[in-house]
Amino acid sequence: MEVQLKSAVKRILENRGISAAGVAEYLSDTPKISYDPFLMKNMNEACDVILSAIEDGTKICVYGDYDTDGVTSVTVLTDVIGEIGGDVTYYIPSRFDEGYGLNAVALDRIKEQGYGLVITVDCGCTSVKEVEHAKSIGLDIIITDHHELKEEVPDCLVIDPKQKDCEYPCKFLAGVGVAFKVAQALCTITGMPKRVLTRNLDMVGIGTIGDIVPLLDENRTLAKFGLRAINISERPGLRALIEGVGFKRGEIDSQRISFGIVPHINASGRMGKASYAVKLMKTSREDKAVELVNQLKEYNYDRKRVQGDTAEKCETMVTPQMLERGAILLKLEDAHEGVIGIVCGKLKDNHKMPVLLVAKTEDGNWKGTGRSVDGIDIFKILKNREKLFLRFGGHAAACGFTITEENLPLLEAHLYDSIAKLREAGEIPDQSLKAEIDLEPEEVCFDFIDEQKLMEPFGKSNPKPLVGIRMKCSGIARMGADGRFLRFIGKLANGNTIRAVDFRNGDRSEEIIRRAEFADEEVYVVGILEEQLWNGNRYLQININHVE
Repeated sequence: MEVQLKSAVKRILENRGISAAGVAEYLSDTPKISYDPFLMKNMNEACDVILSAIEDGTKICVYGDYDTDGVTSVTVLTDVIGEIGGDVTYYIPSRFDEGYGLNAVALDRIKEQGYGLVITVDCGCTSVKEVEHAKSIGLDIIITDHHELKEEVPDCLVIDPKQKDCEYPCKFLAGVGVAFKVAQALCTITGMPKRVLTRNLDMVGIGTIGDIVPLLDENRTLAKFGLRAINISERPGLRALIEGVGFKRGEIDSQRISFGIVPHINASGRMGKASYAVKLMKTSREDKAVELVNQLKEYNYDRKRVQGDTAEKCETMVTPQMLERGAILLKLEDAHEGVIGIVCGKLKDNHKMPVLLVAKTEDGNWKGTGRSVDGIDIFKILKNREKLFLRFGGHAAACGFTITEENLPLLEAHLYDSIAKLREAGEIPDQSLKAEIDLEPEEVCFDFIDEQKLMEPFGKSNPKPLVGIRMKCSGIARMGADGRFLRFIGKLANGNTIRAVDFRNGDRSEEIIRRAEFADEEVYVVGILEEQLWNGNRYLQININHVE
């Protein structure tokens, strides 16, 4: 069925490579792209092992990561296995005491508590030694993950769409997406009612959006149905969290998930124990849910405070030489492990180049995290010197590692040498954000806003459109507690006006705008066009990225 679009959104979709035939699916409120879970390598065998364990009364432990993707994955898989009749619990390692992924001490503890099968979610695909240890102590183990695998794969059943010879069409599922496909396969085999899966779509939506995977293909289906499930969810913990952060059911979109729901879930693992977030999502008691939400809010408050202090310190450590060389590597003697990943991402966004932050651990080694810009594969760069690391994993945009003190200079040299070679080869992409499309004055309208909403959910590989608009400026004023932000009224060539705000670089924008106002000239504004509601009135506003 052909979708009739009235605004410039049609051109945006064309520019993004969405064919006319694919527009209906892309914009549909009920997308149909979903693949058979049994296309995933080892799925049949893994289901056989899980169902045999359930039948034999073997105790099962779902072992997850401490971020939102891990929390939601654990919630989904424990719920479905429990519904089928499994004796199941979960384990999430401490970010501070155990670190990311499988570890031998945790596996020993799980075995001692009588568990016979461990199923990982959102971790484990590089845990070769840990899997060998699990087998040596008599634990069966199944890995479900979505991260990049190394050449040596753990000697067990691995379910990961990125592994060799896996025919699953969507290669970029989140960890919760992979866990959901396992759950889907189990429900198919056992004939579980559809509600067992659908009641978990809220977790699938949060984990998929929160893990910043491309919101295309099957991920788009999962995210859209997930958003719908979130907005009608009867899960006491999720309802309490939505209300606790000041949102309302029925109004949750991808932005509210990314900047409200996800940070509070992540704060549990960053500042305390991720198990609090799992308990919140699994509790059936409303009073317990409120208690856990208050704990997550406290964690998130602490996270923001520590993050702000760390980010400010890091900015003072960035040198002109680093900026000239096109990458940043900072050594932090006393950084809080729970926030360095966020700070690393902020530095990457601010300076538009790869960033590595390393923090000293109690044993004298350094734990590092990396974030990279589009077009520069930080995982590939560091994997070329994998022998430098005690532990290493990740993907093109982000990585984590542990390294000794003596190898830090070698890492630094390799990072800068790799960037230099990419420069020489002309392979450093332009990181300046350009408008996807220029809007004519008559295209700056509510039809555009209404059709832009159909492009939800927004996220990686499906960002809100960045548009360019020419306008004259008046009513220039500062706003915000310390006057850091800028606002003004833009007048279009057809006489219509639009509000404009700059939360990024008010000083630079004001200089350009005042010069243009004095000369009675237009400026070219690049930003995101949105609607604002005030006292029942609806008006257009552009949130500025930059002004030329």
